[in-house]
Amino acid sequence: MTMHLQIIIGSTRESRNADLVAPWVTRRAESHPGFEVEVIDLRDWPLPMFQEHAGTIGNLHDPTFSDPIVKAWNRKIAEGDAYLIITPEYNHSVPGVLKNAIDSIFISNALRNKPLAGVAYSGGIAAGVRAIEHLALIAIEEEMAPLRSSVLIPFVSRAFDAAGDPLDAMTDVALTIALEDLAWWSAALQRARADGELVPSKMRAMAARANLA
Repeated sequence: MTMHLQIIIGSTRESRNADLVAPWVTRRAESHPGFEVEVIDLRDWPLPMFQEHAGTIGNLHDPTFSDPIVKAWNRKIAEGDAYLIITPEYNHSVPGVLKNAIDSIFISNALRNKPLAGVAYSGGIAAGVRAIEHLALIAIEEEMAPLRSSVLIPFVSRAFDAAGDPLDAMTDVALTIALEDLAWWSAALQRARADGELVPSKMRAMAARANLA
């Protein structure tokens, strides 16, 4: 059974280095037999700044949201079984546009109980490691399964050859491992979701607080 892997490009600025990284990541993912791959470029999703609240939700089972594109975004992300996010590091974290896109997955729980791996890059030696760390923390709050396996690319502007492949062979190894782990975890978590999911922990805590009151 193939899993639906969504590759999310988490940078939108005109001169982004994601355009060096994404073709290689996509090509490698498409060659993996366990995946049906979809590339989601945040440039194609001009989401408003997060502003959801009780008044914008409406029916909890079919939320209205503050804007039709937010509803479409939640539905699109819900189609994924696994996620591979490509992100630069901005000020020791992920870009605001990526954080906003994740924040906009609201109420629908579209990311919940699904695996996430990251491919991070930077113009210097840090290789985006701090963006990966922050991404994992965000994923935990979404009740995802962030994986240990990640890909880190330092000095990204000179990290690829003329054919678009990484010059460091271990970069390709890291992506191979991340894809293997995503395939295993996506299949395992799909089975687990089919067996039944717990009510989200926040809702259980709210119900318990109400009962105590």
